[in-house]
Formats: sequence, structure tokens, C-alpha cells
Amino acid sequence: MSHRILIVEDDMTIASQMKIALENWGYEVKLTEDFNDPLAEFNIYNPHLVLMDITLPFNNGFFRCSKIREVSNVPVIFVSSASDNLNMITAINMGGDDFITKPFDFNVMLAKIKAVLRRTYDFAGGSSQYLEHRGAIYNPADSTLTYNGEKIDLTKNESRIINTLISKKGSIVSRNRLMEQLWNDDLFVDENTLSVNVNRLRKKLDEAGLTDFIKTKKGQGYIIE
Repeated sequence: MSHRILIVEDDMTIASQMKIALENWGYEVKLTEDFNDPLAEFNIYNPHLVLMDITLPFNNGFFRCSKIREVSNVPVIFVSSASDNLNMITAINMGGDDFITKPFDFNVMLAKIKAVLRRTYDFAGGSSQYLEHRGAIYNPADSTLTYNGEKIDLTKNESRIINTLISKKGSIVSRNRLMEQLWNDDLFVDENTLSVNVNRLRKKLDEAGLTDFIKTKKGQGYIIE
């Protein structure tokens, strides 16, 4: 799975160099073009991590980070030459997760990015057990779905539903197939039990901002598109 990184840097030379390096390491990268609206490109791109300069047109990085924190816990790493103690402390107080001082070694940047992503998403080295869709990362090992840096705890049945649907994303999964997945030795799962579990799961996803994550195909079953 490739993480999406948004670079908020107005020096296009530095930004382009960062983009090339990160793409060579396998990340998906977008450079900010609209510096007027702090959240426009963030909301559209839905990144897993933001690299944020401090000195920016219209609004500085501290303000932009605070606006992101109003809607998301996605990790933010500040990248700036203004690395005095006051700026570093302010960066952390405004919701930053780490600080990289310019000029920097690209290997140092990579190490810090990997560490923050690992802490945030419990993601280690591209393990195939993790499943991703629409920016949400499902971890069957602990029955959680992580979205925008927040973990959604799933019950055993909810985890089985997500696992089945996200593994078959793009394909309709019948209710009978899901009931087979929920079958637990001596426990018979009927149609009503399945409906209750799906509705509870949808409520959790909606509250986390994942609206219409699971869609109903009338008379056929469910699908994650």
C-alpha cells in the first residue's frame, strides 16, 4: 500500500526535490498549489501525512496545521529553516508530530516519515496483511480501521465484515457469503443478526467520516466500491 503525502512548501525547487525523492521511495505525493485556502487541497487529496513549511503565502504553517487539526488527526511534520527552540515548540503545540530542519539529508527525512507513519498507522514495511481503501487502513491483527490518524475499534463480527468486503472491493458480496463469514461454530447467524452488525458498523464509519463506505446492492448484497 502506498501512503499519500501532501507537501505544503512554496519554494518549488525544494518541493520538487522532495517530491522526486519521496516518489522514488514509493510514496504518492502531491504539491500544494493553492496557498490561499488552508484546507482545500487537504480535503480533496486526503493524505496520510503532511510535510509543512512554516513561512508560507497568506497563512503560515502554524495556522494551516491548526486548521487541519480542527478536522483531522493526520500526522504533520514541519520542515523549516526556522529551527529555533520557539518555532519548534510552537510547531508541536500547534499539533505537529515532528520537525525537520532545513537544509536536511533526504535519508533523515525518510527515517522521520517512516517513523511517524509507523506510529500512526501501525504499518511496518508494506506487510500484505494491511488492507487500504479511501485512505482507511484495515488491520486484521487487532481488528481496527485507521482513518485520518484515528483508530476505529471493531467487534469480531464487524472485523469479519470489513475484511470480507474490503478484500473483495469492487465486487458485490452476497448476504449469504457474509453470514458464512460470521458463522461461529455453534452460533447460527441469521439475516437479522447480519443486518444489525452491518448497521452498527456503518454508524461507526459514518461517525469517523467514512460515509457510504459500504453500499447496499438491493437483492444482491453489499459492496465497497
